[in-house]
Amino acid sequence: MDSASRKNAVCNICTVRLVEMAYRRAPWFRLVREPLKAGMRLMAFIHRIDPDVYEVRSSECYGCMRFYKVALKEKSRLFLWLNGLVNPHFDALIERILTEEEVQLA
Repeated sequence: MDSASRKNAVCNICTVRLVEMAYRRAPWFRLVREPLKAGMRLMAFIHRIDPDVYEVRSSECYGCMRFYKVALKEKSRLFLWLNGLVNPHFDALIERILTEEEVQLA
């Protein structure tokens, strides 16, 4: 598939780096994030999200949860609703674990 016909899944913050920093700072954060991650992967499977139709910065991005989040927002009203409920609390938690400088580094 050529890059002109791909959907854009490029983000401003590297979620992988952000989460790695949060896991180092607060190991218990895994207990919060991993069930959410599993749910997103299940929803991506159910909605048959095809990573090949998205343009990303690197091949590592295809396994990133932000990638799945972008794709699920396009395909699932249920995900949009759930994300609206959970995401503000999740973001607030990350902001309590990491400094603004660490978020910007990601």
